[in-house]
Parts: sequence; C-alpha cells; structure tokens
Amino acid sequence: MKKTLFAATLLAASFSAGAADTMLKFPIAGAMAANNAQSRLGDSVKFYFAGQPTPPVTSTVITDKTSQRTNSFGKPAETACNWVFLSAMLALQKRAQDVGANAVVNIVSNFNNVEMASATEFECAEGAIMAGVALKGDFVKIAP
Repeated sequence: MKKTLFAATLLAASFSAGAADTMLKFPIAGAMAANNAQSRLGDSVKFYFAGQPTPPVTSTVITDKTSQRTNSFGKPAETACNWVFLSAMLALQKRAQDVGANAVVNIVSNFNNVEMASATEFECAEGAIMAGVALKGDFVKIAP
C-alpha cells in the first residue's frame, strides 16, 4: 500500500512539474528541415504563416486549431519542439483534407488560446516531461 501511494504521489508530482511550461520560440524553417517534415507534409496542402504572402483565396472554409504534445523527457528542447511542431502541422493537413481545403493561411501559435503571430517562428511550451505546440489557422481554397 505504501509503495502504491508513493508511486501515485511521484507520478502526480511529475505531472504537476510539467504544468510550469516555459514558452520557447524556434524557427519554422528549422522545424521544416527536421524529421523529414517537408517530405512528410508533401504539397497537397499549402501552409502560410501570419505575415506571409498568399495566393488569392477563393473561399474560406473554416477557422480551426490544433494542440499537440509529445514526450520531451531527456530530449533537447529544440528536438522535442520540432517533433511536436510536425505533429501539429500534420494535424492541420488532415483537417484541411477533411474539410476540402487546399491551404491553411494566417497560421499563428495559439498555446492556451494566446496568439503569437510570426512568419518565421513558432512557439513551443516546454515542460519537465512534455512539449506542446498549438496552432490556429484559416482553412481555405486558393487558386491553383
């Protein structure tokens, strides 16, 4: 019984330690160069971060967001954040395909619903055991 209580207390402490996330900024270009991100995303859906010029938008389908987390225990912050950035981008891609959009524009970091707009950087919450990236964007159809 004491071992179970100790293990539960230790587990709860480790989760609460992750609650004090440090907000870090990393280059989008670096994340797109890591983990075969560019090839894994392909070109069926185009992505444009806030401030980047976009082709003409023919229609806006929906505005939506994603929030992804990954285990960061024992990993350098940039490695974990680049990995979870790719997960967030893949989630945006899937959502775009599901709603019939061929682009996501005005993408901003949106951790805890606090927007950070940048054409060159994304924001990542780095905690003791988890890293998280939240993105928000407009799912649109652009001219071919």
